[in-house]
Amino acid sequence: MLIRVMLVTAVGMLMVSRADAQALVREVRAAVDKKDFAQGEALIRHYQASKGVTAEMLEGLSWLGRGALAEKQPDRAESYAVETHELALGLLKSRRLDDDNSLPIALGAAIEVQAQVLGARGERGAAIAFLQGELKTYFNTSIRTRIQKNINLLSLEGRRAPALDGSQWLGPKPVALGELRGKPVLLFFWAHWCPDCKWQAPILVRLKNQYGPKGLVVVGPTQFYGYTARGQDATREEELKYIEQVRLKSYADLADMTVPVSEENFRGYGASTVPTLVLIDRQGLVRMYHPGQMPYEDLAPAVAAVLK
Repeated sequence: MLIRVMLVTAVGMLMVSRADAQALVREVRAAVDKKDFAQGEALIRHYQASKGVTAEMLEGLSWLGRGALAEKQPDRAESYAVETHELALGLLKSRRLDDDNSLPIALGAAIEVQAQVLGARGERGAAIAFLQGELKTYFNTSIRTRIQKNINLLSLEGRRAPALDGSQWLGPKPVALGELRGKPVLLFFWAHWCPDCKWQAPILVRLKNQYGPKGLVVVGPTQFYGYTARGQDATREEELKYIEQVRLKSYADLADMTVPVSEENFRGYGASTVPTLVLIDRQGLVRMYHPGQMPYEDLAPAVAAVLK
């Protein structure tokens, strides 16, 4: 009976501890949204003094780095990012990176901010070298794709577009990018759970109708996430059926868009953000690499430029 009570108490304490940690992240993000970095840092230091260094504490600290970078405070951003990085390495001495959700978020953000600070200072070569080193270290972890995204942001435009894995697909059978040479191609990386991707869809339809007759080809890579609606765990076969349902319902006007289904495509193109849009010219060179949504007013001129 005593052992049972002790176990129940321990589980209860763990739940409270996790709730406190999750609350910390929310509160720090709220402070960052208000640009109150002093308040955010005070929350971090108070938690650190009482609970020590945890993955959630580092996630909160990483949000301070991202917020400072967004506010064009590179020195402050770098300071937060370096501290997050160093403390994360300490935790990694006794655990794997992907043992929980917060540590990959924190370390991925710290690496990203440090690279972007270097890039903002005009040290592009140093930023790429730093990221390539981190990519080698974390190649077999969940942050590989995020690190690749930052490498691509600094170096992909003007280079040959990486090949796509078309071994599994939905819709029309994929054609290798090399076989599309002579036509501009717009890659639309999307996810079945992604509302921003659905927001982007009507813009892609408008572009396809406007520029498709002039040669524009739209390709929509997606990947497996291990779940379907409302986070329900799913086998790959079950998820593929669900992706097809989403494709036919939410992307019905893009039914002729081929959809390669491959995690490797996302890794190679660094599509840790969805949607990610990649515009390839007639010679097969990347002319635009854009993680996130893009309105018609910004995307249409880019497409028109590669059609000239």
